[in-house]
Amino acid sequence: MLDTSRGDAPVPAEAPAPSEESRGCLFALSQPPLMIFLGLIGFLLLLAAMHDLFLL
Repeated sequence: MLDTSRGDAPVPAEAPAPSEESRGCLFALSQPPLMIFLGLIGFLLLLAAMHDLFLL
């Protein structure tokens, strides 16, 4: 644990080099099944909003 009671800024430890397995969320968003699912959810929300605005 870092001792910050003296008001000193914590000194970060050296970060390990990123391995090939560690990928961020931008990699996850590039996957086609996830984007199809998110697109479908967005389309359903848009459809519900258009129904509320124009038909009710």
